[in-house]
Amino acid sequence: MIKKEMIAMLLAGGQGSRLGVLTANVAKPAVAFGGKYRIIDFPLSNCINSGVDTVGVLTQYQPLALNTHIGIGIPWDLDRNVGGVSILPPYEKSTSSEWYTGTANAIYQNLRFMEYYNPDYVLILGGDHIYKMDYEVMLDFHKANKADVTLATLAVPMEEASRFGIVITDDNKQIQEFEEKPEHPRSNLASMGIYIFSWPVLRDALIKLKDQPSCDFGKHIIPYCHDKGSRIFAYEFNGYWKDVGTLGAYWEANMELIDIVPVFNLYEEFWKIFTKTEKIPPQYVASDAIIDKAIIGEASEIYGEVHNSVIGAGVVIKKGAVVRDSIIMNSVEIGEGTVVDKAIISENTTVGANCVLGTGEEAPNKVKPSVYAFGLVTIGEDSVIPDGVKIGKNTAISGETVPADYPGNELEAGETLIKVGDR
Repeated sequence: MIKKEMIAMLLAGGQGSRLGVLTANVAKPAVAFGGKYRIIDFPLSNCINSGVDTVGVLTQYQPLALNTHIGIGIPWDLDRNVGGVSILPPYEKSTSSEWYTGTANAIYQNLRFMEYYNPDYVLILGGDHIYKMDYEVMLDFHKANKADVTLATLAVPMEEASRFGIVITDDNKQIQEFEEKPEHPRSNLASMGIYIFSWPVLRDALIKLKDQPSCDFGKHIIPYCHDKGSRIFAYEFNGYWKDVGTLGAYWEANMELIDIVPVFNLYEEFWKIFTKTEKIPPQYVASDAIIDKAIIGEASEIYGEVHNSVIGAGVVIKKGAVVRDSIIMNSVEIGEGTVVDKAIISENTTVGANCVLGTGEEAPNKVKPSVYAFGLVTIGEDSVIPDGVKIGKNTAISGETVPADYPGNELEAGETLIKVGDR
């Protein structure tokens, strides 16, 4: 048996249904971010920067892109003989074969992985937030308070508190009460879904609640530990933290990266964000191209105009094309004379010549008004947009579309176009 002080279990199996077509074929943690990264790069980089060198990544929904991206963990210095990164999908056991049904159930199904390392502490992480955190400082807080469980918490605006698990603490930061998404919150201290457990406490709770349907940390494990009299503390985090669970939040977080003084700084020398890089050539910017306040990924070729946008690697923006306030992911081609306003375009997509994306007035999306909102045009990966079409706001497109899919050469605001057979 190997002994590790603290290992991390990173929950990366989520579908991210509020990101619509962006997660049709990829798990939410594998969605591109910031022109170079994927969302999961942030917790993985936090781990290695914090000295946590053993990470189990629990995957389930559409794991191919995630598995390919992580590989054996080389970019994060997690390719190790002892520890390192391990991909942990659901697997068939001698007595049963089941999917992960809740966050804690997923961890319970990997009890043997944790027992192998016999840690003193287990760090539980989500794979879908953008932030930088030193988990070692949180562990020091856990030890100093002789805690059984420590929750990372964040002060949120009171009007948003009902969206979170809310904690009520005493003057020593010990948690007295825990309310999961309360209708009338009595505190604005929200759980970030980041936990440090002393290993015996976690092991006991997982085994005791193993038959609980859809066993979850916020709903079941934390209340169970609390009822047993465990010492549960709130570690207050004061840095930047963004849940990019909606298209609006995802778009906003990318746009914040290109502010003159970004709220979230990707360029800090002492806390680097690591990622797998596939594109080796440098960018090319034509002599008559115009770029104003943008992130441009490697191997991209810019012949047109880019304003206030995040451009991924291997993107081609052809002559006369104008891209504004948009996120263009890797290996996208924008045709000549096309205008793109406030769009999110997924990987390996081709947009034809002389198109207009984000035209006209807003109208609510007819299929998923709560998902396809914020005035955005959202295009899924591997899509094709033919020449000369106009696409309105709050729209979603996925698949290889042809001129016949656009009556009068237009997809009106609020419409959804997903080609049957592609999804």
